[in-house]
Amino acid sequence: MQPVLSLRGITKSFPGVRALNGVQLDLYPGQVTALIGENGAGKSTIVKILTGIYQPEEGTITVDGRETRFPTAQAAGAAGVTAIHQETVLFDELTVAENIFIGHAPRTRLGLIDTARMQAEAARLLASIHADLNPKARLRDLGIASKHLVAIARALSIDARVVIMDEPTAALSHKEIHELYDLVEVLKAQGKAILFISHKFDEIFRIADRFTVFRDGQFVAEGAMAEVREADLVQMMVGRAVDQIYPKRPASIGAPVLTVAGYSHPTEFADIGFTLHRGEILGFYGLVGAGRSEVMQALFGITKPSKGACKIEGQVKVIRTTAEAVAAGIVYVPEDRGKQGAVKGLPIFQNVTLPSLSRTSRAGFLRLAEEFALARDYTARLDLRAASLDQDVGLLSGGNQQKVVIAKWLATRPRVIILDEPTKGIDIGSKAAVHDFMSELAAQGLAVIMVSSEIPEVLGMSDRVIVMREGRIAAEFAGDQMTPENLVRAAVGIEEAA
Repeated sequence: MQPVLSLRGITKSFPGVRALNGVQLDLYPGQVTALIGENGAGKSTIVKILTGIYQPEEGTITVDGRETRFPTAQAAGAAGVTAIHQETVLFDELTVAENIFIGHAPRTRLGLIDTARMQAEAARLLASIHADLNPKARLRDLGIASKHLVAIARALSIDARVVIMDEPTAALSHKEIHELYDLVEVLKAQGKAILFISHKFDEIFRIADRFTVFRDGQFVAEGAMAEVREADLVQMMVGRAVDQIYPKRPASIGAPVLTVAGYSHPTEFADIGFTLHRGEILGFYGLVGAGRSEVMQALFGITKPSKGACKIEGQVKVIRTTAEAVAAGIVYVPEDRGKQGAVKGLPIFQNVTLPSLSRTSRAGFLRLAEEFALARDYTARLDLRAASLDQDVGLLSGGNQQKVVIAKWLATRPRVIILDEPTKGIDIGSKAAVHDFMSELAAQGLAVIMVSSEIPEVLGMSDRVIVMREGRIAAEFAGDQMTPENLVRAAVGIEEAA
């Protein structure tokens, strides 16, 4: 059978990272191909290439055996490629029909929108996917599952031949997920080629006919789902040794510093409990949407838990604001340093001293020399590469911006530092510097929480690892139990090795 769409030798790079390195992918009519890989494997990048958002630097795209290009999203749509994303972009104040045909509504001879024809076409599309929805209904009156059906109908309104489903069940109930499975069977019967992206192995084995595995931006394997086991896929996803660039030093674990019990949030996480010790690096691993960052943001006072207790060195602390967290000795280096970490437009030294102005001011007046001295001390320890401390932080590389954000919080002299994806998107040299300094902090007695989606980083830097799945702690590993296979099994919900 000839694939509807094939990719060969696709390469795509971004500053400091090669997201895809010569990957391949085949999508067949009437079949579901599962694209499998851990976070950072290149799945999102390949979807953006397929939908015309990114352009590959190398490689070929063929449709029905003929080489083509998708220079724009419109070109991908014209070739019959459409995507249904985890977070559907719909408009609550418009009708179902208007949402389905937004941007390409049928027109009358006078160029006006042909409402009657649009509603009739919408009804036909909805019926084709067994969706019992009124084309005239306002979207705001529909539930999440019905909105997903509208998104699917919109995708099919361009006469799609290739349908990409990116984590489509993330926001659905158990009943709605099974309804989606039924819809996938309908699309297969219509001859659609489906690319299905999911971290849930039960879903993959339930509906996929074929699989393709990416790892670190590279193609690893492909084949028939009937010929592979869960354990095989896990090995393909993580099949590498922990790299020796992780300079973890032997730790002297001390007394408990942070104790969390019963932390819960109405929508993000539930019953989170753990203890963090002086001199320890505690890793948090999980797949996208597991709730790791949300827990850390609650500990830092960005959001408020609905219940639970937090103790710092045995004393109960009620943390309702970030200021209270800093006062308690907890600081948080966010994943999105550009929006949440660094203040672009301000120089490096002011970014570093921003949370510590009480140390660099007298009688309400800032002392420039003390600001510079404080910033110089902490940026030097992190080996910051910059022309001067007067340089706009927005002009630094991603790795150096990360160092500024870490320096900013270290200057507050915390007891606990939370590092959320501390090396995401930075080059290998800066990664090594951050890892080395993280190890140094732990050796000095600071308690460190590291949230990371990179298994080698988690295993290479952590004394213990907590794995989260769907807002809860799924497992905790230490010592010989800290293996790539155990982390992935816990993250995707596999009870035991196959």
